[in-house]
Amino acid sequence: MITHDIAEAISLASRVIVLSKRPAEIKCIYDIKLENPSNPINNRKDIKFSQYYEKIWKDLDINVE
Repeated sequence: MITHDIAEAISLASRVIVLSKRPAEIKCIYDIKLENPSNPINNRKDIKFSQYYEKIWKDLDINVE
């Protein structure tokens, strides 16, 4: 699955791959290990969810002011 939604990727996937800007290259791979991988709604409540979100957000090439 390809998505630009970090929360969707973390809650649904067992692995998230962050790509660089064009030309796209693999920047980082995250193996997502949440308590109940078969339940995306509960995954968003897992304490590790926000930790993954912050790490992935920092890996993106986005300048937020």
